[in-house]
Amino acid sequence: MKTKVPVSAPAEANISRRRFVKGLAAGSMLAGLGFPLNMLHASPNLRMRQNILSGQAFDLTIGEQVVNFTGQRAIATTVNQSLPAPILRWREGDLIKLSVKNTLDVMSSIHWHGLILPANMDGVPGMSFNGIAPGETFTYQFHANQSGTYWYHSHSGFQEQTGLYGAIIIDPKEPEHFEYDRDYVIVLSDWSDEDPETVLRNLKKRSHYYNFNERTAGDLVQEIKEKGLAQTWNDRAMWNQMRMSDRDISDVTGYTYTFLMNGITPAEHWRGLFKPGEKIRLRFINAGAMTFFDVRIPGLKMTVVAADGQYVEPVTVDEFRIGSAETYDVIVEPTDDQPYCLFAQAIDRSGYACGSLTPDMGRIADVPGLDPVPVLSHADMGMAHGNHQAGDNHASSSHASHQNHEQHEQHKSHAGHAMPNHSTMDHGSAAHHASHPSSAPGTTEEKIIKLGPYVDMVAENPQYRLDDPGVGLRDNGRRVLTYADLRNYYHNHHTQTPTREIKLHLTGNMSRYMWSIDGIDSHDAPPIELKYGERVRFTLVNDTMMNHPIHLHGLWSELETGDMMRLPKKHTVIVQPGAKISYQVTADAKGDWAFHCHLLYHMMGMFRTVRVV
Repeated sequence: MKTKVPVSAPAEANISRRRFVKGLAAGSMLAGLGFPLNMLHASPNLRMRQNILSGQAFDLTIGEQVVNFTGQRAIATTVNQSLPAPILRWREGDLIKLSVKNTLDVMSSIHWHGLILPANMDGVPGMSFNGIAPGETFTYQFHANQSGTYWYHSHSGFQEQTGLYGAIIIDPKEPEHFEYDRDYVIVLSDWSDEDPETVLRNLKKRSHYYNFNERTAGDLVQEIKEKGLAQTWNDRAMWNQMRMSDRDISDVTGYTYTFLMNGITPAEHWRGLFKPGEKIRLRFINAGAMTFFDVRIPGLKMTVVAADGQYVEPVTVDEFRIGSAETYDVIVEPTDDQPYCLFAQAIDRSGYACGSLTPDMGRIADVPGLDPVPVLSHADMGMAHGNHQAGDNHASSSHASHQNHEQHEQHKSHAGHAMPNHSTMDHGSAAHHASHPSSAPGTTEEKIIKLGPYVDMVAENPQYRLDDPGVGLRDNGRRVLTYADLRNYYHNHHTQTPTREIKLHLTGNMSRYMWSIDGIDSHDAPPIELKYGERVRFTLVNDTMMNHPIHLHGLWSELETGDMMRLPKKHTVIVQPGAKISYQVTADAKGDWAFHCHLLYHMMGMFRTVRVV
């Protein structure tokens, strides 16, 4: 539990939380370097310095540290008194030894996110590891079997939300196929002065507790002007019937969150130096507990060279969405002698994290305004008749025949989610097999998902929308990265094709704030069993109105983006609202592995054990 430090509030504390979130008031961090407030303000070079530990042997201490981001001091969970935790820099192939001491009065742990390692080193208490007891030290030891950008965080309680997260950079044995002059890690995160337990209680009381983007009377007038009274009335009636809001984009928002870049508020404004003409590698890591960020650098193109630590064929974009736990490496080339803004706005536009690439630490870039608040569409709700602005026109061509087939298979419902006393059955497997004739699984588990305590909505017509950038990013005039753009830099060498398909529905009950898979709470669900060496296809169907970043520990998720010879490897996969997505997995690591949504307050219910035997 995070506790507050009783101190008299400084003048800044009287400024509204929303102004803090938007960077209009000063907040400071006491973690990391341990300096008092005035020294942090007086020494930007020290404040912006990235704390890096390199080598093969590390001593890490989990503890508590005073922080002050909003004018109110609080206690954070930190590693070596740093928030974010120190950047750990390793070399591919090295044997890594990490002695982790827990000085908290509760159990703790560290999970090495995205790393391929033995199950007993993965760091998930209750699976192949008991956790680190108060006062105890646990030694992790494993080989760095890969290279790239990864991260680490606690898998105990809400410690990830309260600060226990940091970056991992593994340098490759062989030279990379691109060049750069500077290398910066950009860790995005969300901080709340509220105890995480309080946040969860508030969500249980009212799922939209932190959502202040509901429609207004002014919105109603504008809709009538644009769509007419009849269509507006029908749309509003539909949403009311489903007891949902088309602006329910994020569960936890800037009302309580301050968004951080490398542990620094928008007011403090993180800075990284460059010289005009240099190539700069930016390693973006989303360590946010509940926040998707949309990232752009006005005035600069970004060339994406890696996703989740793995090389992809370079693709140049203006913007990308990064879900919780994902990582992207990009190359930028600032040519002018001016600062450039690193702008990461929350998906619901309730705030942002920001920083500057600058030729002079005394200069920062102007921060752009937030984009309009996104509005969910019929297609985001998995509706059969869709909405042209919603992304049903963004479907990947590689799944076109699949979608056409499924259009005739779905229930002929007037709404995209089943109403009370209805259920729906997924009929898409035959079409899916047809769209992948070279890798058709032999068996597919079909299931009926019914409304009940854990399910208040079921997508009637979920679609593959791989080249849909997502709600809030469509048709914004910028080139936005999509999953359809991701192609493995190397040819896939798998000779084995999936022998079966495991189809899972991501389910929830928003009014009761309960999350599940296939309508079953994690505590009541048996493990998903895989045979060692087999290759399977996972198909995830999102029956909810939220984006879910799904993370499979210990095994690569090879995303089916169209080119079966260039499947990109990911450790975390976003499933858009009312959509489906699929990836192949080779069960090449024995043990029990966690499989869950990486939104922290969803994880407790939307969780499974994958058992490889």
